[in-house]
Amino acid sequence: MSFSLYVDEDRWRGHLSSLVSSSPGLAPVIKGNGYGLGLGRLAAEAERLGVDTVAVGTSDELPRVREHFGGDVLVMTPSYPRPEPDPTGRVMRTVSHVSALREAAGARVVLEAMTTMRRHGIGPADVAEAARLLTDVRLEGVAFHLPIDRQGGYDPAVEVATWLERFGAAGVPTDVAWVSHLTADELARLRAQFPTTTFRPRIGTALWLGDREALVARGTVLDVHPLGRGERYGYRRRRAVRDSHLLVISGGTAHGVALEAPRVARGPVGRGKALAVGTLAAANLSLSPFRWAGHQRWFAEPPHMHVSLVLLPASVTPPRIGDELDCDVRLTTIHPDRVAPLVGRRRR
Repeated sequence: MSFSLYVDEDRWRGHLSSLVSSSPGLAPVIKGNGYGLGLGRLAAEAERLGVDTVAVGTSDELPRVREHFGGDVLVMTPSYPRPEPDPTGRVMRTVSHVSALREAAGARVVLEAMTTMRRHGIGPADVAEAARLLTDVRLEGVAFHLPIDRQGGYDPAVEVATWLERFGAAGVPTDVAWVSHLTADELARLRAQFPTTTFRPRIGTALWLGDREALVARGTVLDVHPLGRGERYGYRRRRAVRDSHLLVISGGTAHGVALEAPRVARGPVGRGKALAVGTLAAANLSLSPFRWAGHQRWFAEPPHMHVSLVLLPASVTPPRIGDELDCDVRLTTIHPDRVAPLVGRRRR
């Protein structure tokens, strides 16, 4: 009676192979919850794909990834105050402070530039000093973590080109450039402009979740209760406003159900939708991510740790105990009880 993530393995692996073959130098990103699939599984898939390097978010993710992947691993979170020791020789550390570069003697490092994303990186004023300190490290390239949004005419390829010219003028080798969030067209332009630089795109979401139809989360129905108008239910003892079925479904906050990051609302339509959702929430009405009989169904109350209570109109034939309901959940925040091959229909 689990909350499950099902994978159409042939379709999913077909997408992985296609993207890797069409993206020279691709370094799969394996971080966080493993995009819902788990760090170990993604590391094993990277090994199967034959890539030479993967990228992780933090040092804490290294043991699980290296257990299943035999190549090099780039840690994208910068090392501070100094790179951690690596007896294996397989780990490349990101450095984004001159002070950390001073402490990095002998380490394999990637020097990150401060892009207009302004998350990590050395600034233009520190480039000359960074260049002087490179004699004591094994420089494995420079890195650029770029904004996703292209509003206002922003061109990330121009930003990367400006930085490559700046590094080159200061004597920082630009043989390898690790980049995040560039399109294929933007990469093609940069490769034409800088033919002696090897560009290594770091790709996570577009790789592992790029064919969303190959992945579906489902919660198992644990109980179905008839609920008469006026009857109370749940932790807060709400009253049913009409005759209903109360569904108890596996999948709660511990699984990542109903946990969402804030979204950017743009334009009248986007702001109108955000306002409507907020107004409904103020009235204690929230749509659940669970679907039955072709419609997204309402939460009866906020999800519990391991289950969700969902209301179904009495006029709709309810599922049976043991049936599964599709759950439209964000895969970068879920922690399913199991990951299993998808058999039969993709969507219900």
